[in-house]
Amino acid sequence: MERHASAPTTTMTSGVVVTLLALLLGLQAVASDLYLPGLPQLTQELGANMRGAQYTLSGMLLAFGLSQLIWGPLSDRFGRRPVLLAGLGGFALASIGGTLAPSIEWLIGWRALQGAAMGAAVMGARAIVRDLYAPAEGARVLSKALTGLGVIACCTGPTGAVVVLLFGWRGAIAALGVFSAAALALVAWRFKETLPTARRSPLHPLALARASGQILGHRGFQAYLLLTTATYLGLFTFLAASSFVFIRVLGLSRLEYGFIVLSQSLAYIVGTFWCRRLLPRMGAPRAIRLAGFVTLAGGTLVGVLAWLGQGQSWYGAWAIIVPFWLFMIGHGVHQPCGQAGVVGPFPDKAGMASALNGCGMMFGAFGMGTWLGTHLDGSVFPLTQGLWLWSVLTALIAWTLVQWHGAHGAT
Repeated sequence: MERHASAPTTTMTSGVVVTLLALLLGLQAVASDLYLPGLPQLTQELGANMRGAQYTLSGMLLAFGLSQLIWGPLSDRFGRRPVLLAGLGGFALASIGGTLAPSIEWLIGWRALQGAAMGAAVMGARAIVRDLYAPAEGARVLSKALTGLGVIACCTGPTGAVVVLLFGWRGAIAALGVFSAAALALVAWRFKETLPTARRSPLHPLALARASGQILGHRGFQAYLLLTTATYLGLFTFLAASSFVFIRVLGLSRLEYGFIVLSQSLAYIVGTFWCRRLLPRMGAPRAIRLAGFVTLAGGTLVGVLAWLGQGQSWYGAWAIIVPFWLFMIGHGVHQPCGQAGVVGPFPDKAGMASALNGCGMMFGAFGMGTWLGTHLDGSVFPLTQGLWLWSVLTALIAWTLVQWHGAHGAT
């Protein structure tokens, strides 16, 4: 593996690096997916409306995005290890608070603290990749780590359904704390600092402002930021709306819903394997262009089948599940390439670049979650039309901006 020329000497093997990255990136999937089967129960037990339930997810993601603007510069100044330890420890403590929350308002607050702490883990993972690897190799390493994330996500759906059935939604929140504590223990035991002292950046406000302006003004960063945001918002739309649609509208059980989430994670894993086969042959921009066709096909089928199936006996959960597999296969290419692309041009500012990308994605998720909270109307259409919209936008970005400017962040 090609390591970054100025990366510090580390005793971590490639297997350890990929495992750590999978756990750090997987924390977001666990925090988002594990409690989804309990959302309908949660709203009933806490006397909350659908908007309040959505805020437990979108509020967490907004705090997640904003916190990265703090964690990123801190990690560029003090290194990745102390930031990771602080974030994972904070997440475990917030999970305890969420488990004991007496009302929806308290739960939203604790979930926001979970999101703020989670920002350290996910931002740190993307920065570690840039510390250790050149951009092209970084995309391949990220695809391996995201395969691991996919395996974790496969487990969260069925596990969440079983935990909710046995212990209720509070048990699912407590399980998040267990996962973060395990990740904290592994980081404390095996993670070696990847950012050498010579490459650490000062925390001067003017320097941070200049660095942010330089990153945000970079055309390659802009292309990959928009790509990762659009494809993530397609996934987020599914996560935020699917439990209500499949359980309340289409009448599936919580366990059946858990296996639906598992199937989508398996499709994502297929996409990450496909990504690793494409990258050596054609490079990131061309791989993204090809995946754009798959993404568009999946989202369009979801939307068209929903319109054709209004009031028809043949329409069912399969009409969403099967086409969305295509979207997730494309997502398995867009995310590793995009996340490597946003930090690629900035070896000395990887934390800040990762933070700005994460913040942009989560602002989009907060807006989409807020919209869904007011538009979930007892039909499948807020979900299906949202998926169609984001598939179109993802494909357009993949075919235009990434092709024009993406080589600057992926080589």
